[in-house]
Amino acid sequence: MASHHPPRTTNHEPRTPWLVRWLGGEHLVLWLVVLSFVGLLPFTPDLASRENLANLLLTLLPLLVLACGQTVVLITGGIDLSACAIMAVASVVGGLAMNGDTGWLTGSPWAAPVGVLLMLAVGAGLGALNGLSVAVLRMPPFMVTLTTMMAGGGLAIWLIRSETIYNLPPAFNALGGRLALATLITVALAGGAHLLLSRTLLGRWLYAIGHNARMAHISGVPVAGVMLAAYVLSGLLAAAAAVLYTGQAETASPLLGQRLLLDVIAATVIGGTSLFGGRGKVLWTLGGVAFIKLLDNSLNLLNCSFFTITMVKGAVVLAAALLDATRCRLLEAEA
Repeated sequence: MASHHPPRTTNHEPRTPWLVRWLGGEHLVLWLVVLSFVGLLPFTPDLASRENLANLLLTLLPLLVLACGQTVVLITGGIDLSACAIMAVASVVGGLAMNGDTGWLTGSPWAAPVGVLLMLAVGAGLGALNGLSVAVLRMPPFMVTLTTMMAGGGLAIWLIRSETIYNLPPAFNALGGRLALATLITVALAGGAHLLLSRTLLGRWLYAIGHNARMAHISGVPVAGVMLAAYVLSGLLAAAAAVLYTGQAETASPLLGQRLLLDVIAATVIGGTSLFGGRGKVLWTLGGVAFIKLLDNSLNLLNCSFFTITMVKGAVVLAAALLDATRCRLLEAEA
């Protein structure tokens, strides 16, 4: 007599490999920051000193504001190479208006607030120019923002003939120079960007465009308007970062942010925002910024030359791009 056994059941549900979970995890960059700090501490004991940590935080804040704007644009599948040039133009325009020697608002109690508004207007205007070129004229974001970067950098130098503007209002300098005030401003801006991406319809539209702009258009998303808003927001946050950087330096300079492009792109991508669009969070960007500033600070404490620091950062950018490409391939394979 044949015996009847219950049929074997096999669990065919795919199990996510540990590598995919690790690369796609939200805490990857946090572990990088912690491991980097612990690993570098024996070689740079001053890294954990109170003065150094305060200085590290003060320089981290404006970079975070700048990187938040880059995060928004990258989520749409674009890129903004002009953010640092926008900072320079905004700094120069604000300095021309506010400085106590030849400024348009010399001696006015409204010099600082009007100067800040002018800087933000410059950022929004140049961001709108980028957005219109990308969204309406359908030009490649790389070429558009590269052109704006070159033209903006030249404009900033031309406006003040390569000079530096001093004697800015103390009220303005306090915005970037006082740690508590700069932290409050940065938390407000980064928190607003986080809420925009995570809690609003515009945020959902930004992710939808990054995943598939054509399908988003078919679904009723106003793609052109959303793209325009992304670049305007990036320009505004670049100008806000210029306010903080200019206040820290207490001078307006056409060279402001000249060496920050590597930092902002590396920080954003290391944080987990994808160069291919559709993925990114402000909280991830915060971790990426912390990692880049920690690396920069520790290399300075080790007395590395500028060229060595630049080479290391270039390698970090390349590693971040490779990590992003690997992460995307693994996630697509699991989908």
